[in-house]
Amino acid sequence: MSTAGEATAAATSDGATSDGADPDRDGRHQDAGDDLAVATRDLTKRFPGGQVAVDGVGLLVPRGAVYGFLGPNGSGKTTTIRMLLGLIHPTRGEVSLLGMAMPRESAGVLARVGSLVEGPAFHPQLSGRANLGRLDAADRTADPATARTRIDAALDQVGLLGAARKRYRAYSLGMKQRLAIAASLLQPRDLIVLDEPTNGLDPQGTREVRALIRGIADDGVTVLVSSHLLAEVEQICSHVGVMRTGSLVFQGTIGRLRARGAARVRVRTSAVPQAQTVLASLGVCDLEAGPQEVSGQLGEREPEHICRELVLAGVPVAGLEMVRPSLEDLFVELTGEGFDVER
Repeated sequence: MSTAGEATAAATSDGATSDGADPDRDGRHQDAGDDLAVATRDLTKRFPGGQVAVDGVGLLVPRGAVYGFLGPNGSGKTTTIRMLLGLIHPTRGEVSLLGMAMPRESAGVLARVGSLVEGPAFHPQLSGRANLGRLDAADRTADPATARTRIDAALDQVGLLGAARKRYRAYSLGMKQRLAIAASLLQPRDLIVLDEPTNGLDPQGTREVRALIRGIADDGVTVLVSSHLLAEVEQICSHVGVMRTGSLVFQGTIGRLRARGAARVRVRTSAVPQAQTVLASLGVCDLEAGPQEVSGQLGEREPEHICRELVLAGVPVAGLEMVRPSLEDLFVELTGEGFDVER
């Protein structure tokens, strides 16, 4: 487990302005730091041997958002997060956390950032409380006089106060993940970064961690959570960034992501050829016919108008519905790979 408070950072900047998501189309630029918890410009990591793990990424994470950082395994999510926290050096690019430039202002900003990166790691023979005590004692910004109060508050927030004296080796995987999140909450935080926090958990553990993330966000903390699970996006995230082979291929609100899918109208009728003719005359394109139905891309027409024109033309309409691509369909379109829908 890596925590932001332990990180040291170094970065270089060449002034490049590449961003795969092209946020300027929304009238905002990466320099709008006051309303952004995380902002990067042209963030790139090239490993020895020439492999480009992250290529020109421009993240824009609004303050107060739950930002789902998504992509198939190996798409560059963890490498990006490690660069955000100063755990590895970017090849080029700029990083700003909470409006402060990294690494120049890392001493001032990292104390306000909690993180869980690449899974929890604690002393198995120590209790949950004792493990947190060791981490807190290693934090030079922590006040020893308030350690017990803050540790108990963090344990209570993640639902582990009752198991505080239990040895870590006896914790379930879900309890271990929650203890790791508690470690990121030992001090007041403005930003929490969680890398695959539900990885390997059973359904109950996954629900517990999701509820915890929602609770953290309800307290006004910005949460950036990387995942490859669509259920997490749909249930807890307000914004999303999608990675594909090191590039950011989409960034925006969940609503904007859904709006990418072109709506189709599906008409159930016994008069398929006649319905096709009417739909084509109304500008419905990409028509597809089945034994008892016909569908097409709706375009600018309202479904009420489509239905009225079909009825006026004598087409018997047994049913009419609007169909939009699912989030899974949109992710496959963006990344070329499928996602796990749930765990």
